[in-house]
Amino acid sequence: MNHNAISIRPFIGAADYELSRHFYRDLNFEEIELSPNMCLFKTGEVGFYLQKAYVKEWIDNTMIFLEVDDVDRYWKELLALDLPAKYKGVRLTPVRRLEWGSECFLHDPSGILWHFGQFSPR
Repeated sequence: MNHNAISIRPFIGAADYELSRHFYRDLNFEEIELSPNMCLFKTGEVGFYLQKAYVKEWIDNTMIFLEVDDVDRYWKELLALDLPAKYKGVRLTPVRRLEWGSECFLHDPSGILWHFGQFSPR
């Protein structure tokens, strides 16, 4: 099977939809409002849908991996945003070096775990 995929866009929920919208704008994603209950957030050609929906078991098990070109630079930029001071429940975890590459972590205001990673050259 040949998928000829153009993009993949996960759907994520939010415990507080308006707060999460502000959070992702602060994280420098472009917001496109699709309806009163859903937005598309994009960076370049990749994106995700934020829904005005919250199911704790779903949110607690949601993780997203975003590959970045320079995880160390990205980490410094995350720190400069000071998101944990602005949003209750937001947590940052510093860069870890692993056999496949490096990554840092961010929990959004709802608890969704973001992995920002960079793969090692092969």
